Amino acid sequence: MSIEVLNLSFSYGEQPVLEDVSFTAESNELLSILGPNGVGKTTLFRCILGLLTGYKGEILLDGINIKRLRIEEMARLIAYIPQIHYPSFNYSVFDMVLMGTSVQVSAISTPGRKQRKLVETALKRLGIYHLKDRGYTRISGGERQLVLLARALVQQAKILVLDEPTSNLDFGNQVRVLTEIKSLAREGYTVIQATHNPDQTFLFSDTVMAMKDGRVLAWGPPDEIYTADLIYSLYGVEVAMESLYHDKARVCIPKSIVEENHVSRFCS
Repeated sequence: MSIEVLNLSFSYGEQPVLEDVSFTAESNELLSILGPNGVGKTTLFRCILGLLTGYKGEILLDGINIKRLRIEEMARLIAYIPQIHYPSFNYSVFDMVLMGTSVQVSAISTPGRKQRKLVETALKRLGIYHLKDRGYTRISGGERQLVLLARALVQQAKILVLDEPTSNLDFGNQVRVLTEIKSLAREGYTVIQATHNPDQTFLFSDTVMAMKDGRVLAWGPPDEIYTADLIYSLYGVEVAMESLYHDKARVCIPKSIVEENHVSRFCS
């Protein structure tokens, strides 16, 4: 399933946030939207999800303009995983994931055997089945992200939109979450994530869209657009770009650190 954004612009009052943004994401693809805080990534997602409607341009899901889709139809096509989620009640992990199946039942029905089986399968896949009876607010941040990912899976939508899914996680949970996201893309999902981590973006992404000041600054495969100049344009920091493992990974090292270490070694 594809998602296509065409010449999208959006403003809050007189303040422009998005200006002429265009991109396409396809099945089997992990698209990372890279950029610093405040460049419009979350606003872009809110437009894609139909939560903001006063934009110019078009957003198409498999060629269908989202303005023609009802909320129920959108929920069958696209699932959203927020950066932070604090429920009002301490639902169990199982019930939190079960909520993702609500689109599959009528308003006067309750989830049945099929839906509960979907939940069990998703929890086992993500390695958190042992948490099924735990309260959602009593588990770690990394475990919560995996729970939200499981909820998106049982929704059975083929487009996943994730808003900085690893921003508050430790290194181990960052790797676990990104590995699962990458695996889902390989299985046919269309995955779009917002991120401000350049190294992870290069390592896991199929395509990168770099944004600055509400505009697309660069677009393409990470090995083609990922340069020290791009990082400076995005973040205003001069870096040395190091290639590892025959360019399967690239690491940004601040030049100030490189120069300081060079001087220290020379002086010693």
